[in-house]
Amino acid sequence: MELILEQMPIVVRSLNVGFLQTLKLFFVTLIGAFPLGLIIAFGSMSKFKPLSYFTKIIVWIIRGTPLMIQLLIIYYFPGLVFNNPIWGSGESGRFLAAAVSFIFNYACYFSEIYRGGIQSVPVGQEEAGLVLGMTKTQIFFKIKLLQMIKRIVPPMSNEIITLVKDTSLSRIIALQEIIWAGQAFMKGSQGISGAIWPMFFTAVYYLIFSGILTVGLGRLEKKLDYFR
Repeated sequence: MELILEQMPIVVRSLNVGFLQTLKLFFVTLIGAFPLGLIIAFGSMSKFKPLSYFTKIIVWIIRGTPLMIQLLIIYYFPGLVFNNPIWGSGESGRFLAAAVSFIFNYACYFSEIYRGGIQSVPVGQEEAGLVLGMTKTQIFFKIKLLQMIKRIVPPMSNEIITLVKDTSLSRIIALQEIIWAGQAFMKGSQGISGAIWPMFFTAVYYLIFSGILTVGLGRLEKKLDYFR
């Protein structure tokens, strides 16, 4: 116990650095995936069949294969096949590759949620808007959007909570997120080796962050109750 108390400041400092990387990847993914997912949703609903089919095939591939494989392919493929490591070297290169992988993966999942939300709004409302002389853009932003948001918040919340945990997959390309930092003390880091207790601390970080998000998203859902 005395040894753990001595090691605690070193471990917590290292976990904090790793958790900042996890937070960064989480927020960058959301910032990129939210708008990209909407674009992909419009593509899959397009009346231009080649675009619609192409988009649906891409979404099917991304949703049907593990994120870990996508990370490995996106990070290693350019360097190994084209001899052109476009991501660069070091932590910044690994972070960029991870961010691209996560954004594209989650955008495909979000696109299906968006599509379901848009299509769940009664067709009669769009027809009423057209009768009133509104354009399709005006109908989307003034009639459909808020109703769609209400419907997509619960499934979006689930995906966002899943993203918190999925960020740990980025360690497969050696991105030094929080689990990488905790696991390092098992292998030997900063004079500490064979210590498994830091891994329990990483779980606490995830639990606290997931709890904060759950409460925040729950409040958002309640604020949208006026659409019931």
